[in-house]
Parts: sequence; C-alpha cells; structure tokens
Amino acid sequence: MWMMAAKLPILRRSKHSAQSALGRFLFFGVLVAWASCDQMRRVETITVRGSDTEVNLVFHLAEQYMSIDSAASISITGGGSGVGIAALLNGKTDVANSSRALTEQELALAKARGMTLVAHVFAADALVIIVHPSTGVTSLTLEQLGRIYAGDIRDWSEVGGRPGPISLYGRQSNSGTFVYFREKVLRRDFSPALKQMNGTAQIVESVMRDPYGIGYVGLGYIIKADGSLRQGVRVVPLRMDARSPAVSPLDTQALRSGLYPLVRPLYQFTNGEPQGKIRAFFQFEASPMGQQIIAENGYLPPWPEMLAADAELTSLKTINFYSDSQ
Repeated sequence: MWMMAAKLPILRRSKHSAQSALGRFLFFGVLVAWASCDQMRRVETITVRGSDTEVNLVFHLAEQYMSIDSAASISITGGGSGVGIAALLNGKTDVANSSRALTEQELALAKARGMTLVAHVFAADALVIIVHPSTGVTSLTLEQLGRIYAGDIRDWSEVGGRPGPISLYGRQSNSGTFVYFREKVLRRDFSPALKQMNGTAQIVESVMRDPYGIGYVGLGYIIKADGSLRQGVRVVPLRMDARSPAVSPLDTQALRSGLYPLVRPLYQFTNGEPQGKIRAFFQFEASPMGQQIIAENGYLPPWPEMLAADAELTSLKTINFYSDSQ
C-alpha cells in the first residue's frame, strides 16, 4: 500500500506534465501556422506576359531572382508582344514584355483609359536570318531580304544560292518581331506565301526540316546554353547594300557598334512606375548577375548609347536601372 501511495503523486505529476507539454505543442503549432500564413500573405505575385522573343530569357532571370527573394513569385507566359500589351491595357498583367515599341493606337488607348505607361529597356536583341544549309546562300543585302519576304524574289538562284523555290517562315501579326521586321526590312506587306508560326522555336524547327527554308529569329534562339551555335541551320550575314561588307550577328562588337543592321531594344512596360517586387526584379535584371544571365542566353545588356537613343525616340517615360548598377 505504501508503494502504491507513493506512485499516485508521480502519476498525477506525469499527467499534468503531459497536459502542459501538449498545451505548449499546440500553442507552438498555432504560432508556426500563423507565421506561415503571414509569410504566404506577404509573397508578392508578379504576372509577366508577352513577347515570345523574351519569354525564355525572362524566365531564366525570374528563376534566379526568386531563388534569392522568396517573397516574390513571378508568373511568365508568352503569346507575342501584342498579346502582352493588350493584357496590360486591360489590367490582366503587371508587366508586358515587348520586342517592339508601342503603336500610336496603343498609346491612344492607354491615354483614354487614364493609364500612364512606363518603358524599361532591359536587354538588346539581334534579329538573325537563318536558312537551311542546303540553300547555299552565304550572305544577303537588306534589299534582297526585303524582296524575298515580299515575294519578289522566289528562287534561291536569284541571290546566289542553289536553284529551288524559297520557303518563307515568320511570326504571326501579333508578334513584335513580325512588326519590327515588316517596318525595318520590308516597309510593305509580307508575301501571302509566308508561313506564320505561333512561336520562334517553331520557325527554327521548320527551317531545320525544310531544305528551301528561310526564317527570322532572335539571336537567343540559336545560341545553346553552353554558348555554342545550334546545329541544323545557317546564320546568314547581312550587308547594308551590295558594296558593304557582310556582317554576322554572331560578332558582338558589330552589334554594339551598329554595323549589324537588325539590332533592337527589348522592352518591359508597366502601368506607372514599377514599385515593390516589380521594381526589385527590374533592378536585378540590370545587376551584374542579371547582365550575366542576359549574355549567357545570347542577348546583350543595353549599352548607354542605345538607352539614350531609345529615350529620345519614345514618347513614354523610360526607367533606366543600368545607371544604378554601372
């Protein structure tokens, strides 16, 4: 009896201790759950939509940025520059990726809706002409290129290649690259024979399969992750005219100096000046780490002369974060 009496207080203390421990555990669990929910509430989601030329590059930039900022979540989709700009004008995206400037109609619509669009040039791109190696073409003038896509030149033998009908590949009309190429090279409408692809990757794949094919793509789509050139297509050097030397888009110095004729800024548009995580992401793009990612993906960080020239041409307010990182 004495032994049992001695054990009773111990049993009571154990029950009390277990209840206390359970209480502390539940309280701690509530704190953890509350902290987790609070952290989830603080994650800022950014939606980015638009240019197919930019989609892979911005994905790599966002992936790296989110690895160092867990409070940011960035969703990226392509579809073309026109799709991204329309989404921004309709309040369906935070950032519109675009490989072209805004049209007068888009600017007027933004004004009518009381929106203040702001442009951020985060990279530069060279538009590259690719052909199937069997065409035998080694270079083209801008005039020849325009006449090919307008349908005036229809056989490769007319431009020094092997005889055969020219097969045209390009983007759909909602693409910024489509608009840029039409305004910069054709200065008129495309040939009705143009095969309009949904995305840039489809152009590359189609030209690889078509022995008579020609296409226009962003430089980043033919540069692999290791920096080597994608096999199965030939990059065509361009000449300003028949007396000018042929210049390759693979020559970085030629791109920066303006010798290569098809270099363009890549834009990100926002409604108003970027704030919060959007601003932080743009600053990351302009940082040394961001510039390295841009270069590794076959694009160029914009240089001061390009930024200054674009700021003079556009009627929008422009934001330049590169001055902060250089």
